[in-house]
Amino acid sequence: MVGLAYQLRGRWNVAEELFVQVMETRKTKLGADHPDTLISMANLAATYRDQGRWDDAKELEVQVMGTRKTKLGADHPDTLTSMANLASTYWNQGRWDDAEKLGVQVMETRKTKLGADHPDTLTSMANLAATYRNQGRWDDAEKLDVHVMETRKTKLGADHPDTLTSMANLASTYRNQGRWDDAEKLGVQVMETRKTKLGADHPDTLTSMANLASTYRNQGRWDDAEKLGVQVMETRKTKLGADHPDTLTSMANLAATYRDQGRWDDAEELFVQVMETRKTKLGADHPDTLSSMANLASTYRNQGRWDDAEELDVQVMETGKTKLGADHPNTLTSMANLAATYWNQEWDDAEKLGVQVMETRKTKLGADHPDTLSGMANLAATYRNQGRWDDAEKLDVQVMETRKTKLGADHPDTLSSMANLASTYWNQGRWDDAEKLDVQVMETRKTKLGADHPDTLTSMANLNSNL
Repeated sequence: MVGLAYQLRGRWNVAEELFVQVMETRKTKLGADHPDTLISMANLAATYRDQGRWDDAKELEVQVMGTRKTKLGADHPDTLTSMANLASTYWNQGRWDDAEKLGVQVMETRKTKLGADHPDTLTSMANLAATYRNQGRWDDAEKLDVHVMETRKTKLGADHPDTLTSMANLASTYRNQGRWDDAEKLGVQVMETRKTKLGADHPDTLTSMANLASTYRNQGRWDDAEKLGVQVMETRKTKLGADHPDTLTSMANLAATYRDQGRWDDAEELFVQVMETRKTKLGADHPDTLSSMANLASTYRNQGRWDDAEELDVQVMETGKTKLGADHPNTLTSMANLAATYWNQEWDDAEKLGVQVMETRKTKLGADHPDTLSGMANLAATYRNQGRWDDAEKLDVQVMETRKTKLGADHPDTLSSMANLASTYWNQGRWDDAEKLDVQVMETRKTKLGADHPDTLTSMANLNSNL
């Protein structure tokens, strides 16, 4: 389809115009509930998703799903596909419970109708695993990811594209669990197989290279991450063009690597380029544009350019409130970013935002969701800046204990929360308690990450500076 070709090239405005024309013509010629009309509506909805117009996408997808249920039945393959599409839109809206409900329904129906190892059943399981990742339910995600991967290996072969995709999904779950060695092992396998089967410049190969670079960043292997990141970016520039969405994503990833290396000028240069191009191509309020603005603001914070960071953070937050709603996960993240900027300027404003983010996340996501815990940790940092160490301690302990239970005692996020609590203890003059935690963090990081990992070195520096 011509419209789909434009969609894949990132020319969503042109794709939208074509899909609208097809949809309206089919409505007139065939009727609103004709299968071909419904397909064109689903295609248009997919274009809206690409543009970040999730309410428009949802409106069409609900209509398609309802009509297919009536015309074809609740368990017809096309009905199930429309339910899966709607679940995808719910993910983007941060409505993960709604996405999960649909995802489970699709998966169970396909299991019954098609069998547990049917390709469509496995796809629905992979989609549900992605929902679990968004909810911070990484053990549930891992269980599904492993099942999908192993089944595809048996049914399709170890080097089938779908098998490789499931391996990449499992690697993503491992990254969220802080199991970077496991993620790396899978990531290398996927990348090398795709190079052999598809070629070094195939889009799927480049995606696997970008994923592996992300793992390297988490391992503190920034030179390795940079090498891959540059290769992906340059290849995409050549193959897709400098302003293609995938090229811009690779530029943003490379900029993040530069930021991790403390090369803030290099990071800033790339982030500005990404932001300006996205503004021109997608519009100032597109989610990808807002993400690039947030990235640039983060770089400004690292440079101590608080006013520049604040200006961008406020713009991202206000646009998110208008486009997504005040309680959307992306809006709350932007509020947290602004609070981080205020840490260095206005602690009262930082506290006000931090409390709002934490409470909203508690209500929307639950008290033990990773984003809620991050919000609590950020608020505790604000309390430390204000010298309110008892308030900081209360939150730090809660975050640490919850992460121990949910993630394990040696998860990177758990160790970060232990380090934060140790910092609070130092400020309270509780030297023995602080030292005990710092030593535990340092020794665990040595074992898990290596003696020369940046996080290990940070914990060593923290311990030495306070003894």
